[in-house]
Amino acid sequence: MAPSSSFPIIDLGLLDGEERPAAMDLMRDACENWGFFQILNHGISTELMDEVERLIKDHYKRVREQRFLEFASKALTKDGGGDAKAAAENLDWESTFFVRHLPESNLAEIPDLDDGYRRAMRRFAGELEALAERLLDLLCENLGLDKGYLARAFRGPSKGAPTFATKVSSYPPCPRPDLVSGLRAHTDAGGIILLFQDDRVGGLQLLKDGEWVDVPPTRHSIVVNLGDQLEVITNGRYKSVVHRVVAQPDGNRMSIASFYNPGSDAVIFPAPALVKDEEAAEAAYPKFVFEDYMKLYVRHKFEAKEPRFQAFKSMETDSSNRIAIA
Repeated sequence: MAPSSSFPIIDLGLLDGEERPAAMDLMRDACENWGFFQILNHGISTELMDEVERLIKDHYKRVREQRFLEFASKALTKDGGGDAKAAAENLDWESTFFVRHLPESNLAEIPDLDDGYRRAMRRFAGELEALAERLLDLLCENLGLDKGYLARAFRGPSKGAPTFATKVSSYPPCPRPDLVSGLRAHTDAGGIILLFQDDRVGGLQLLKDGEWVDVPPTRHSIVVNLGDQLEVITNGRYKSVVHRVVAQPDGNRMSIASFYNPGSDAVIFPAPALVKDEEAAEAAYPKFVFEDYMKLYVRHKFEAKEPRFQAFKSMETDSSNRIAIA
C-alpha cells in the first residue's frame, strides 16, 4: 500500500491572500492527478460538525446498530451455512441511509430521526451546498471556464436545479475483514462529492498508479472527490477515481458523503472550450442525459466506468430525446 503523506491537503483560507496562486495550483494538480483532495478552513463551523457527528453516532448506536449486525452476520454466513467467501462477494459491511436535499428534501419523511437531528442535518446540508458551488467555481477558474459554467451545466432544463443528497454511513467492526469490504471499489457517478469522515477510524482508500492509497482521517476537514460527470464535462482533464472502504476489525467509522450532482434531466457533454480544435468533430466523451447515465450506473456500479461511457459514445441525445437503456 502506498503512503498517504503526499495526499493533497488544501487550506482554503490561503485563497484570500498572496498564496492563492500556489493553493490553486495544488487544487489543479489534485484534480488532474488524484481525483481527490482534502480541504481545511472550508467555512463550516467546527461546532456544527461536532454536533452532526455526535447526533449521527448516537442515532446509529440507538436505532441501527443491532439491526445491521443481525442482517450482515446472516448475509455473511448464509444463515450459518454455505461458503462465507461466496456470500461476501456482493456484501458491503456498511449501514447506510440517504437524505435527499434537492430538488426537494425528504428529511421530514425519514423515520427514527429526532427534531434536533433534522435541524442539524438541514443546516449542515445548506453549508455543504454553498461549499460545493464555491468549489465548482474554483474548478472553473482552474479550467479556464467562465465563472458559473459548471453550476449551469448541472441544472436541468425543466427543473432548473441540481440534485443533492447525503449518504449517512457507519462501518462497524467487521468479524471477517479478510472476506468482505466496507464498500467495494467503484467510481462515483455524479458531480462533486463532499465527505465528512471519521477522524479516528480510517478505511477510505483511492487507487493511484496501481496502488491503494489511504485517505488520511483529519479532524474537521472535508474530503472532496470528483465524479464521472466532471470527467465528461472536462473532457477527461479531470478524472473520477476508483476508491473503496476497507472493513476494519476494530472501531466504528462514520461517513457522511454529500453528492452534488446534475439535475436528472441535465444534458451532460464536454465543455466546448475544453475540446481541442482537432477533436471538435468528435469529443473524447459522450453526450447523454444524467438520469439515463444513472440507470446504467446502478446496474454496473462496481465495474469499470469506461464501458459506461462507451455505451453512450455513439448515441446523441438532448433534453427532448431520452436514451432508453434496456
